[in-house]
Amino acid sequence: MRYISTRGASPALPFEDVMLSGLAPDGGLYMPEVWPQIGADEMAALATRTYPEAALQVLKRFTGPGVPLPDLYTAIQHAYASFPGGRVAPLRDMGDGLHLMELFHGPTFAFKDVALQLLGRLMDWGLKRSGKRALIVGATSGDTGSAAIAGLRGLTAVDVVILHPKGKTSDVQRRQMTTVLDENVRNLAVEGNFDDCQAIVKALFSDHELSAHLNLAAVNSINWARIAAQIVYYITAAAALGAPAREIDFAVPTGNFGDIFAGYAAQRMGAFKGRLIVATNENDILKRCIDTGAYEPRAVVETTSPSMDIQVSSNFERLVFEAADRDGAAVASLMDDLKTKGSFTLGGNIRSAISDRFDAERVTAAEAAAEIAAVAGAGGRVVLDPHSAIGLVAARRRQRAGVPMVALATAHAAKFAEAVNAATGNPPEMPESLAKLASLPERYETVPAETSAIRAYIEAFAARPR
Repeated sequence: MRYISTRGASPALPFEDVMLSGLAPDGGLYMPEVWPQIGADEMAALATRTYPEAALQVLKRFTGPGVPLPDLYTAIQHAYASFPGGRVAPLRDMGDGLHLMELFHGPTFAFKDVALQLLGRLMDWGLKRSGKRALIVGATSGDTGSAAIAGLRGLTAVDVVILHPKGKTSDVQRRQMTTVLDENVRNLAVEGNFDDCQAIVKALFSDHELSAHLNLAAVNSINWARIAAQIVYYITAAAALGAPAREIDFAVPTGNFGDIFAGYAAQRMGAFKGRLIVATNENDILKRCIDTGAYEPRAVVETTSPSMDIQVSSNFERLVFEAADRDGAAVASLMDDLKTKGSFTLGGNIRSAISDRFDAERVTAAEAAAEIAAVAGAGGRVVLDPHSAIGLVAARRRQRAGVPMVALATAHAAKFAEAVNAATGNPPEMPESLAKLASLPERYETVPAETSAIRAYIEAFAARPR
């Protein structure tokens, strides 16, 4: 298996090189050269396998011969041993054909643990094999940072610098990052929003001299290995619900488009047919683009679902590449329009290809709060965080008769206790590891939203005495 750039001007690379890199040299995102397939018989078999066993069967198609199967399976087993009771992506039956896929049982109580617990172990394997050292630089709107740190802290061949928008994450999200005092971890509070953080990270990776000198690597969803790991839970859910013999729809709360793109990838593998529902908050650039073809970032609106407070969705480029029939030059032109003109417009063929599979819903903070209250009041079966509530509202709106609908629950309610308390009148139950965060010391530095300042910081960090 080899990987190509969405902008068409970079050489193809094997999985292990893509995993340890960030953007392609031409500025694009890596994609599999061909989509591996999974047949109906194997889907039926996956329904009876453990999650690690299913993950091995799916991921071996993307890693290829460069990652020996015993090494891959060891990494998978260690990654998912961190999920209590092996509950990685369980389905909760909500009745009337609606299911909630709970993705918040990992060590940081967010869906990103599913990918980053594995990515950390695969990176450690790859770096030890090559004898190299890497500097991980990532931007987070809340959950990626803590999940990355949890997966990478203490590794001897990896340094980690995470940028988060100052004052624009929940208190728990921030403390999950800033109370980690391992020597190889640093946190920067950027005086801007997530899009500023993401733009700075992209600029650092686009500086080829800096990237090569520091061996920069990415843990954001620009890293294909993260998308690959997320494909697994779409396939296990679809298999459990009878795919591909029946259609399955998925509703996904998303800001950066990585999680729902993993669902698209599972479809391209032949795992299931059905609709993919893009659930946005008030920062609805994805819905506006899917509805009209115009990709026009606006000012970021702060909401109760801060992980989705994004106006530039990096992984949407991957979908545009697919919808444009993998025309890298066309994608590069659109991305140049975004950079120079501040927007781009999709042609009719691209829009049609996207609408063949995707729908979109905009859910406000008030609507999410009402859903939290309604679900909590329905026998107390489950308490939703605001992001998961957005996914469930979108799922209810788009549910089709006779077609199972899976809404992705992406974070534990305790990570957004203030919003949940406001919606229900009761604070959510707080896991012990989250409750103790308030008493732990924090370490982070506040920096301006300037690439030069952050470049200077990471260069000094990388050069520190060890």
